[in-house]
Amino acid sequence: MVAAMPTPDIILASRSPRRRDLLALLGRPFRILEPEHEEQRQPGEHAADYAVRNAREKARSVRHHAAENFLIIGADTIVVVDDAILEKPRDAADARAMLRLLSGRQHEVVTGLALLTPAGERCWPVRTQVVFRALSAAEIEAYLATGEPFDKAGAYGIQGHAAHMVSEINGSYTNVVGLPLAEVAEALQKIGHGSHGSHRKENHPQIAPITQMGNVDRH
Repeated sequence: MVAAMPTPDIILASRSPRRRDLLALLGRPFRILEPEHEEQRQPGEHAADYAVRNAREKARSVRHHAAENFLIIGADTIVVVDDAILEKPRDAADARAMLRLLSGRQHEVVTGLALLTPAGERCWPVRTQVVFRALSAAEIEAYLATGEPFDKAGAYGIQGHAAHMVSEINGSYTNVVGLPLAEVAEALQKIGHGSHGSHRKENHPQIAPITQMGNVDRH
């Protein structure tokens, strides 16, 4: 009889509480390691390539902390409009400018995904189209006052106080939050590590922070 493969050491390479909560919905036990990667776009790098590279490097950066049988998930989410990448705002003025740019128009949210196992890597982008309704200056100022925009690419969180700003979405909602859950679940199924149901108690992650540099994740 062939011995069953041991349960893999599933690791989420992220600092994002939103990604942690989303991945927990799949019902598989996992732990969190904070990635040792500094996000910096390379000259001429396309938006999707940038997000995918960040996801891959985040996952690779924690590889040396994984068990022999491992599955590491890395993700990086960005907002793209007019071929410009909107990352986390530097300050209130930057966030205000981003929200004005997004107001009344469509933009794209791109999450780079990376799955690392002993057999190799799989990396790809997931895209969602989002349309904002026209925002008044007062609405933008009220949203800034919540403090919510400042740790999120594009200066908004669809799952929070910005929910009323979104008039249309085409694609994965969880992608906009920060982790395209359907795509992750499908990829895990293909490599034999699918969902076990979110009702199981052991799906709560173990948080294992590592000293590193770089920005926090978008969502």
